[in-house]
Order: sequence, then C-alpha cells, then structure tokens
Amino acid sequence: MSSKAKTRRRLGFLINPIAGMGGRVGLKGTDGMVEAAERLGAKPVASNRAKQFLKAFLRLRRKEDDVEWVTCPEPMGAGVLREAGFTPEVIPIGLELITKAEDTQKAVELFCERDVDLIIFVGGDGTARDILDALKEKENMLVLGVPAGVKMYSGIFAFSPDAAAGVLVEWLEEETLEELFEVMDADEEAIRQDQFVVKLYGYLRGPLVPARMPGAKLTSPTTVNEQDNQEAVARTIVEDMVEGDAYIFGPGSTVRAVAKALGIKKTLLGVDLYVNGNVHLDVNEQQLLELVPDFLQAWVIVSPIGNQGMLFGRGNQQISPNIIRRIPPEQILVIATHSKVSSLAERGLHIDTGDSDVDKILSGFIRVLVDYRTWRMMKISRNS
Repeated sequence: MSSKAKTRRRLGFLINPIAGMGGRVGLKGTDGMVEAAERLGAKPVASNRAKQFLKAFLRLRRKEDDVEWVTCPEPMGAGVLREAGFTPEVIPIGLELITKAEDTQKAVELFCERDVDLIIFVGGDGTARDILDALKEKENMLVLGVPAGVKMYSGIFAFSPDAAAGVLVEWLEEETLEELFEVMDADEEAIRQDQFVVKLYGYLRGPLVPARMPGAKLTSPTTVNEQDNQEAVARTIVEDMVEGDAYIFGPGSTVRAVAKALGIKKTLLGVDLYVNGNVHLDVNEQQLLELVPDFLQAWVIVSPIGNQGMLFGRGNQQISPNIIRRIPPEQILVIATHSKVSSLAERGLHIDTGDSDVDKILSGFIRVLVDYRTWRMMKISRNS
C-alpha cells in the first residue's frame, strides 16, 4: 500500500436538514416550501439518511483511524457524527432554525480553508447546486452526494446512503477514479405546475464507482417509435385491469400513456390515483392512505427513471414504504420501453425507499413490461 493511502484523510461533512421534506407530501421539492411541507405533516428525513450513511460506513470501513471529520453545528452535521462515535471539528458558523443556501456555501468555504480532501453532503439537487456555487475557484475539490432530496437528477449522488458509504471506503483505499459529474438545475416551481424544466447547471468532481452511482437522469426520447412502444405497453396494462381495483400511477411519460389509453387525465410528474372510475390527481402519501379502499385490491404502476434505473425513492416518495407494505408485491407493475431498458443495461433497476425491510421485499428479479404482452426479467438491487 502506498504511503499516501496511510495518510489520514480530512472529510468535510454537511447535512441539509430540510432536504427531502417535500417528497411524501407531494411538493416535488422543498426549496422555499418548508412551511408548506410542515403544514402537510412533513417530517425531516435528511438526518436519518445521514445516520444510515454513517452506520454503513462503520460497518464497511477497513481501518479505525483513517479519517478526521470537519462538520457544521447542529442541525447540519455535528450531532449525527457524535452519535456515531466520532469527535468532529465543528466549524464556527451561526445557524438559524431553518437553514439557508448561504449556510451550505459558507460551510463549504470553511471546509476548503481547513484543507479537507473530500466534501460529503446529505441533501438533494439544490444542495449540490449550492456547493457548486461555493466551489467556483476550487474545481479540483472532490464531492460525494448522499441522497436525501426529492428528485436527485444530478449524477454526483450515490444510489443510496449505503452505496455512498461504499464509495467512501473505496476512495479511502484508493480504489476509485475521479470523474466530473453533472449537477442538474430543476425548476421546482415549474415542476409543481407539471412542467419538466431541468437543465445542466455545471459539474462537480467526485470519486467514481460506477456500480454504486446512477449518473444523471436522461429524458425519454420523443420519437414516433418511442410513442408507439409506450402505447403498446399501455394497451397491455389497460386490457388486464381489474374492474373495481385501485391503480396508483407513478410519474413519467410511459405511465402517462396508460392513463391516455384509459381516457383519463394524468399528471406528468406527480402520483395519481384511479379508483371506482374517479381520478385523484397529484396525491400525497396521506391521501393515498385515505382514498384507497382496499390495498389488497390496489396496484402500483411505475417506470424507472431514464439512465438511473430508480424505481422507488426518487420523485415518487408519495408511494412510501407505508404504502408499499400494504400492496401485494405481484401487484407492483413495472413498465419501460425498449429504449429505456437498453439505457439501463449496465445499471439495472434500483430502489432506495429509506426502509431497509421494504427494500429487501422488493429486491430480486421482477417482470418488466416492455412492449405489447412482452415482458423482460430484470434485477432490482438494494444498493448496499
């Protein structure tokens, strides 16, 4: 092992405590929506994601004395590190009850002043953008994202907190390459109006472990062949629908084709419910619990995110572990076009619900409807 590998590494660690709060309550993001999320009953999720990451790191790491942690005061990092048994250096920044983008940016500046080797953040796309803004003159700083947001279209994130811990361990052992990862700028207000407005914001450099990182989301093609393929998939679903059963539609154009074949409305980016001839648009977790008459006679129709392969845990947190537990596994229908399946040939399908027991229930092989009455077996990974 090289002498460099034996050097203690300094890790900057920050949590965006409001990241992901808008997911289960159907807000498509949390930027500027914390109070609205709280009114809908949203609970913080980022701290638990951070704890999951640290727990996995402690389980996977190969040396006891290989890192020094530099972090923020509570609620942006110090508490979970201490709870995990570390004694971090805490940077001197004052935080209000609701943290802001400026807090993240200031933390990154102070991390750089303290010569950290890698910045690990727990958050979503908005946090990634804030970090990029703070690193404009530090292009070689390495960054790793622990997913805790609602969408996470950027490529800087690992598949899950456990996968992020695996990336960190491999990086500490000098078993990773470095890569520039896309940071995507999603217009959350437009997305709340059901308009998919996402553009490239810039690039962050980070450690690369392809098996543990999904890359950036790709939009579905709009060719005639793609639309024909979507319609063929939709015909199969509609022909097999059971009268009186409830159908939960996940986001995306492939799922929307099913609603079109039924002659009903469907939001492009929300979760919708079709039951007893009625359509309930853009529902959240609580509404699903209230509106579905019998979950044993309910179906979920989802399509993986293009290029990433995520089935649950990205942009559809309304279909929460609490919902998934109530539905028979065979009544979760996965649909995808041939082009989407081809784009997932290397990455496969993935889940990150935030509940390890539910992830275990869903992992393994599943049938994916790819054309008219044409199914393909694909593997769902738990991303540990």
